[in-house]
Amino acid sequence: MSGPVPVATAGATRWWHRRPAAWVHPGFRRLTLAWVFTNLADSALYLMVAVWVKELTGSDGAAAVVFVMLGVPAVAAPFLGQVADRVSRRRLLVGANVLVAAVVATLFLVRSADLLWVMYAVVLAYGAMGYLSAAAQSGLVRDLLPDEHLASGNGLLTSVDQSLRLVSPVLGTGLYAVAGPRAVVATTVACFLLTAALVATVRVVESPPETADQRGSYRHEVTAGFRHLVQTPVLGRLTLLLAVVCAASGLVNAAVFPALEQGMGLPPSALGALVSAQGIGAVTAGLTAAWAVGRWGEARTFGVGAALMALGITPMLGTCTVLLVVGLVVLGFGVTWSVVAFMVVRQRLTPARLQGRTNAAANVAINVPQTLTTGLAAALLAVVDYRLLVAVTVTVTAAAALAAVVAPRRGPAEVTLAGPGAAAA
Repeated sequence: MSGPVPVATAGATRWWHRRPAAWVHPGFRRLTLAWVFTNLADSALYLMVAVWVKELTGSDGAAAVVFVMLGVPAVAAPFLGQVADRVSRRRLLVGANVLVAAVVATLFLVRSADLLWVMYAVVLAYGAMGYLSAAAQSGLVRDLLPDEHLASGNGLLTSVDQSLRLVSPVLGTGLYAVAGPRAVVATTVACFLLTAALVATVRVVESPPETADQRGSYRHEVTAGFRHLVQTPVLGRLTLLLAVVCAASGLVNAAVFPALEQGMGLPPSALGALVSAQGIGAVTAGLTAAWAVGRWGEARTFGVGAALMALGITPMLGTCTVLLVVGLVVLGFGVTWSVVAFMVVRQRLTPARLQGRTNAAANVAINVPQTLTTGLAAALLAVVDYRLLVAVTVTVTAAAALAAVVAPRRGPAEVTLAGPGAAAA
């Protein structure tokens, strides 16, 4: 089995310590504040758009396409990752947030289902900006934090991300119900602009981009992240398992509305409040992630998280709303542990100026399968019971959890690196 690795010694010993180890870095504190506004906007927007599409069209399939459009830009992620590795990541994040604010503002034009294509186009562009921002932020975090603070930092960022599920989906769908979709759009645009302003003030010494002499052909550079995943055994294995889990979860993305309406007897707008329950487990998981990784290692922490995900999805097979809420709490805990474990091993085993491309390659490997299964599931809903999709998700996720914890013992690729700029072993 994969043993514990010393990547979070400062924050793993006592997860309940008042201040996360990564918090000692001023630039990271400012980035975390910006992350609050980014995720407040994210969580409120995509759920609101799905609910909006559902109510404009009355179609579960049309609402599921929102999630498909969100994932389609994954095919462009390698090119976006290359951009993130070539320029100043801080400046790129500022520009990306200003641009996405302008894109989201076009939703003000939507008045009826006749402009459904505009909603899909906005989500598509918004998704692409998300991949670009993710690639840039991965490198920025790597420049801001040393190895021993990566688990603490990623745990905190993930905790912020997931904890906002407690308020932002309710805020988004609640504001939608009270004041209409344009109020949500205006709030989202303001949040992205605030994010841009905050990131502009982050002080960081960025790792220098590769010089022209150090670069190969464009195709060689764009595909470097994929090669790094394949050539780093532990990273490649966890990427594959996470891709399997995310592909399975794509089935649930499509099944969520019929599960609410047919199984629980709830309206589509209840999704915001229910997803908020996921944040309860996620907050605790984010604060304990450094402890878990330090104690068990990345692979075991990933496996435990995936097992909790399978357990948390299971109540969707029934009709009890209370069990569904409890399951979502467990799901939030499991997702956070698995994602943080993967993020730590990816950042730790990747050179500084390969962070964007490796992040992008991982996003392709993870999100393309999820997008495909969501689209397939949306079509299958017309001919199969949604419970079959949920059952397949639970089975596949549990199998991935088992595969993670029974993996071979750690090898040279899992040895802690010397510093932010070190190459993978």
